[in-house]
Amino acid sequence: MKSFIFYTLINPDTMAFGLTPSYSIVFPIEGYTQEEFLVLAHETLQKLNWKVSISANDGLEALTPFRRGARNERIRLQIEEGVVTLKSESLGSEMIDWGRNKRNTTYFVSTYDEVRSAITPGELHEMLLHFNESSDNASDPGLNILSGREDAGKSFFALFIPTKDYFITPILIDLNILVFIVMVASGANIIVPNVQTLIDWGANVRTLTFNGEQWRLFTNIFLHYGILHLLFNMYAMLYIGVLLEPRLGRWRFLTAYIITGLVASLMSAYWHENTASAGASGAIFGMYGVFFSMLTTNLINKEQRKAFMASIGVFIGYNLINGLKGGIDNAAHIGGLLSGVLIGYSFYPALKSDKNWKTNLALPAICCIALLVVSSWACTKVSNDMVVYEEKMKSFAAIERQALKFYEMPQSSSREEYLAELKNRGLHMWNKDRDLMLEMDKLDLPKEIHKRNKSIIAYCDLRIKSYELIYRYIEEDNSAYKSQIEQYNSSIDSLIKSLNAK
Repeated sequence: MKSFIFYTLINPDTMAFGLTPSYSIVFPIEGYTQEEFLVLAHETLQKLNWKVSISANDGLEALTPFRRGARNERIRLQIEEGVVTLKSESLGSEMIDWGRNKRNTTYFVSTYDEVRSAITPGELHEMLLHFNESSDNASDPGLNILSGREDAGKSFFALFIPTKDYFITPILIDLNILVFIVMVASGANIIVPNVQTLIDWGANVRTLTFNGEQWRLFTNIFLHYGILHLLFNMYAMLYIGVLLEPRLGRWRFLTAYIITGLVASLMSAYWHENTASAGASGAIFGMYGVFFSMLTTNLINKEQRKAFMASIGVFIGYNLINGLKGGIDNAAHIGGLLSGVLIGYSFYPALKSDKNWKTNLALPAICCIALLVVSSWACTKVSNDMVVYEEKMKSFAAIERQALKFYEMPQSSSREEYLAELKNRGLHMWNKDRDLMLEMDKLDLPKEIHKRNKSIIAYCDLRIKSYELIYRYIEEDNSAYKSQIEQYNSSIDSLIKSLNAK
């Protein structure tokens, strides 16, 4: 008979994603140097009232006005070998832009033609001098990484290759995909792996995690319960990684990811008594929390903050509300999010100024240690009854094996040997198991476990009655007991099937 402990798999990562709407055109500079085109493009963006947020030697980035009831878009101009790539893309979580991105490119081209027609060569020269003097060529790492992804992004697989400012994110994505591939290759279902498979691979289960298997707090971050679950999470990781890793740096990004993932796992184990949790969403929510904290500071351009705050807010709000439906690990989401916000604020001094490296290092370190200590302390206050129950169920199974030794006796055994086995071992062991189950049912356990305990007690009662009849059958050599014994055995088989099916 198998162990009666069961686990419910929760989906910690049901999320809403869509491809970011965008529209691109390509056109030559035509008779201007790269610097002159940048001046004309800058003038065009100002005339359109699109705020320039980034100015670099090989391109510009701007944001359309943020209007009530409508999202703004990001405009990028990238120059390569005398050819300009103009791209407009949405910054919200929408999947349809209703033609706004295409209209933006049209507005830019028509306005650009007006600007260059109205400016004389002398005026352009003066504007170029002024532009070179006033421009600090400040570059936002978010643009660099995104632009680099687009150049290399003509190949889909470039998203999985580490680069200078996009290093940890692709490694994490690759690792998650590799673990899933190996898990499927070993026999796991690609659509929905069963609960026991995930537990065997390191899912987070309170009774196991808090009973000497703390490594599950880490391993469950890299497990997924199906191909769709994996794809949704990796899309979210890609999105936040592209935006956040260049701004944080690889080691801050990795530290935040691991710490928020561990805190999320601790909160999941704290909150859920009898579930097997798996997925990267706790850590991903943590990274969204870090980015959220940065958006409340002056580390990011004001116009960009408005756009990103709307997008991040929709993502966080939707998924937390969706988590109220059940079957979703909101405990991990909230734990990851809040720890990410705190870690994000602890990074602020270092991101603002690198002058005092000791202070910049000490504050995040203290914050991370405090988060882990407080989370671990909270988990020690959780009822330990499920762990006790798990251990006692092991004893139940061992006693059960002893009680079933009767069926392993050789056919050459004498009548007295059969009777002695039934009385001294069989009946004694079944009564011992029954008393053990009555004792376990007094523990603080989920309702489902208490309901199951009653079925197991009924199973012990059937075994006891069956053994008593078998004893009489052998002692009295009376075949009249045979039909009753068969009825009890049939009931026992049905009950075992019912218990194992749950």
